[in-house]
Amino acid sequence: MRKPFVAGNWKMNTSRADAVALAKGVAASSGEVGSVDVAVCPPFVYLSAVAEAVKGSGVAVGAQNCYFEKEGAFTGEVSPWMLKDAGCRYVILGHSERRHVFRESDKLIAKKVPAALSAELEVILCVGELLDERRADKTHEVVGRQLDSALADLSKDQMGRITIAYEPVWAIGTGETACPEEAQDVHAFIRKRLSETFGEEVAEAARIQYGGSVKPKNAAGLMRQPDVDGALVGGASLEADSFAAIVKAGAEAKAG
Repeated sequence: MRKPFVAGNWKMNTSRADAVALAKGVAASSGEVGSVDVAVCPPFVYLSAVAEAVKGSGVAVGAQNCYFEKEGAFTGEVSPWMLKDAGCRYVILGHSERRHVFRESDKLIAKKVPAALSAELEVILCVGELLDERRADKTHEVVGRQLDSALADLSKDQMGRITIAYEPVWAIGTGETACPEEAQDVHAFIRKRLSETFGEEVAEAARIQYGGSVKPKNAAGLMRQPDVDGALVGGASLEADSFAAIVKAGAEAKAG
């Protein structure tokens, strides 16, 4: 059985003091839920401070993005090896805000994934469709293209360090959420696509999170779906209590 994985994406929020306090709150409230893997993803500048704050707890640290080069004249960029050095276990790649606000292409994301794996990071790879694409019944087409591009040429062993996060763009930060059945449909499609590419064993082991206005009140319904293995949480991860409630919902949903 796949172990649920709940990660908090803090985006461009918190001060240093707030980040440390939030990290300690998450460690206290969620770090001992052994049946769920938990991670927090603060802004770059607070990674080391947050890593220190959760040291010795069950909470891992992730970054929100990275570049694909190890070092060099790339002003403003951060390499995956730097993230590893700062205490990260995970990195989020392909988030919809990177794709649609900062215009990151499938081709660019496909360069970042193997680079992050080479730095011994685990990847949370985000995929998802725009509202117009869903209305045009292109969800599977879009998600399939994003998966095929980002995972091209990866080995079965490398896939063991990839978590997929399905995040319908129309549900991120809007208060709208895919209903559990809609989420399950896309998660099942993703697992089928992974099976076709890497084999059934890899597909069955892969964890697929849902992201898109996840809150304590809807988390359990989403994570009770057979192919929803956790959540990538945005706004609700900025309060330790609400994040802990989502972690608890994940534990209970999969225990039942």
